[in-house]
Amino acid sequence: MSDLTQSRHYDYIPIIDREPFKLPDGARVAVMPYLNIEHFPAAIAGTSLIPGPAGFSPDPLNYGWRDYGNRVGLWRMKELMDKLGMRATVCLNSEIIREYPRIVEEALASNWAFIGHGINNAPANFIGNAPDGQGGHTPLSEEREREIISTVCNTMEEAIGRKTKGWLSPFLTHTDNTPRILEENGVEYLCDYTADDHPFKFNTPNNNLIAVPYTVELNDIPAFLGHSGVGVSSEAFGDMIVDQFDVLYEEGATNARCMPICLHTFHVGQPNKFKHLKRAFEYIASHNDVLLTTGDDINDWYRAQYM
Repeated sequence: MSDLTQSRHYDYIPIIDREPFKLPDGARVAVMPYLNIEHFPAAIAGTSLIPGPAGFSPDPLNYGWRDYGNRVGLWRMKELMDKLGMRATVCLNSEIIREYPRIVEEALASNWAFIGHGINNAPANFIGNAPDGQGGHTPLSEEREREIISTVCNTMEEAIGRKTKGWLSPFLTHTDNTPRILEENGVEYLCDYTADDHPFKFNTPNNNLIAVPYTVELNDIPAFLGHSGVGVSSEAFGDMIVDQFDVLYEEGATNARCMPICLHTFHVGQPNKFKHLKRAFEYIASHNDVLLTTGDDINDWYRAQYM
């Protein structure tokens, strides 16, 4: 019989047992678009629209589809967000800095936040899901994990000019060592656990790491690709964003909420999907008492008010 225990990384505190969460200026909802900006090495299989040729090298079908995001889709999304006063929290593969410096330059000009998201999106660098050479997967060693995290943090700090406050592990995979290693590297928040509408504290040695909300529900990869290979329509994804906002906006009148929206430029940057993202973002921005913000800002606010 298995030992049914809760995660050791954080405590269970139900929302009904907390004091109401407050946001700046009495906002009901903090809307945080997370933008995954990723580097997929050309010779390694990555996220695929059509799995059949995914193991080929080269794989122009899937590589070109992904590369559309960095070449076109991102810029379509950025223009909309700049117009609406939305700032992205960029989940950044550190190799983007070398491979696509123009992206970093423009993101900095829009005052976007940056959080670490591994070196690249090759499976060998997935902290909790590295290939073991036998067709399976095994967690990385602590030594290799330390190397990846420190490399990403140092590369980003050098290029961006400030310490990296947040982290999202590639494919949300990590080991039991990850929170502790992140804290040792000065990271202040981790997004891997999509467990709450509010920030919460991790159980780390210095009690200085928190969770800032992220989501696998309002996330275009699981929404469009789906576990069965059949996902929702572009229109339905826009409706999901609107519906999520409506519920959180109503609840936020007495207990403020965070609303992450997690996006990939090669998905919602495609014109047919972007049409409905635009509709949803414009709907959100038309409301009063909404904070259009970033993971960094929510981290800073939580620390100032609740730690």
